[in-house]
Amino acid sequence: MMPDGATSAALEASRTALEALFGPPAGRTFAVRFWNGIVDAPDDATPRFTLALKDEGSLRRMLLPPNELRICEAYLRGDFDIEGDVEGAAAIGEEIRTRVTDFGTVMRIIRAVRALPNFDPSTETHTRAPNALKHGTRHNPERDAAAVRSHYDVGNDFYQLWLDERMVYSCGYFKSSNATLDEAQEAKLDHICRKLRLRPGEHLLDIGCGWGALIMHAVRRYGVTALGITLSYEQAALARERIHTAGLSDRCTVEVRDYRHLPPVPSFDKIASVGMVEHVGEAQLPTYFGQAFALLRPRGLFLNHGIVHEALHTRRTIGDRVAGTLWREGAFIHKYVFPDGELPPIATVIAAAECAGFEMRDAESLREHYARTLRQWIARLERAHDRAVALVGEEIYRTWRLYMAGSAYGFASGRLSIVQTLLAKPDDRGRVSIPPTRADLYA
Repeated sequence: MMPDGATSAALEASRTALEALFGPPAGRTFAVRFWNGIVDAPDDATPRFTLALKDEGSLRRMLLPPNELRICEAYLRGDFDIEGDVEGAAAIGEEIRTRVTDFGTVMRIIRAVRALPNFDPSTETHTRAPNALKHGTRHNPERDAAAVRSHYDVGNDFYQLWLDERMVYSCGYFKSSNATLDEAQEAKLDHICRKLRLRPGEHLLDIGCGWGALIMHAVRRYGVTALGITLSYEQAALARERIHTAGLSDRCTVEVRDYRHLPPVPSFDKIASVGMVEHVGEAQLPTYFGQAFALLRPRGLFLNHGIVHEALHTRRTIGDRVAGTLWREGAFIHKYVFPDGELPPIATVIAAAECAGFEMRDAESLREHYARTLRQWIARLERAHDRAVALVGEEIYRTWRLYMAGSAYGFASGRLSIVQTLLAKPDDRGRVSIPPTRADLYA
């Protein structure tokens, strides 16, 4: 234990660093609880969350140097905790990023935290990205498979703790203010099927089928036959088990396969891709859409559902790019969550689709729906904390809690969006299988 004088000095240095970042406690939206139980809280507001510092050296390990990855790794190690609204905590990341672009502020922070004890971290963080990602060309099939498996092969039991009963790992579609997560995910699956205008006897391909929810829904409700492909062995195993249990094996198949390895012949009437394009990479978008175009029969439809960066929040100035580099923006997601993931603007996605030969027929943003979905996932994960830690450990629990909170803030603030784009492959006479209005979607 540190002497009282040293503890007082550490407390003063910690307060100096926090004030440089966030201003005085009275004006903050959150409280800080120090290692000795002392709490600094806003004067006139209920704190959105409490930042709980583990010991005298917590801020040093968080902020030396001050960047996104350093702060996130300190949270993964347990150097500090977030009690309460974790999305509110994610929101202050933008505030920190803005402050640390100012040289004078950075120097005040560094002087303060260097005065804190230099305790070694109690545990080291462990990136889950496999060795295959350290070599080879980005977005070649082998490296993409390794990246996808690093995320989805965490374990089916873990995902079952906080996803809906169908295990849909993308945004729901909340048709009412009191819709449950299960209802929203079923509505989303049906929304996709309606947009594709599925008909009995048609052949559907789902690129990145997850645990098989969409293809099972399409087979049951719309009478199609369906093939789902994924790069995750864990997902494929559970999807096949669920399909067998439902008695759908004669019409519903799941394969572990890269989309680039399907024979490029027009074998499908309709194609869906939900939450897959984020793994493709901007440079590979022409290949992705070109392959989908080749797989689709004339007059067929392709629904591409993916996360994009809003162009309004794309930083373009040299100063902003330098600040983003110093802040190491996105480093946490790339290292611990989605290795090699890329989120292009929607204009880039549509341009690549049109260059491949598709005609863009409809686009719908579900941005607010994703913020709501993520908040439900976070709440469900937090309620299942003990079981989650027993399955995957505290670090992975914290990784998913943090990444989902940051994503919820991104969608709520407009920094991220999620867009369903309906694309058509006209036949040689320019015909596509789409009604003249959208009325059938809501009948």
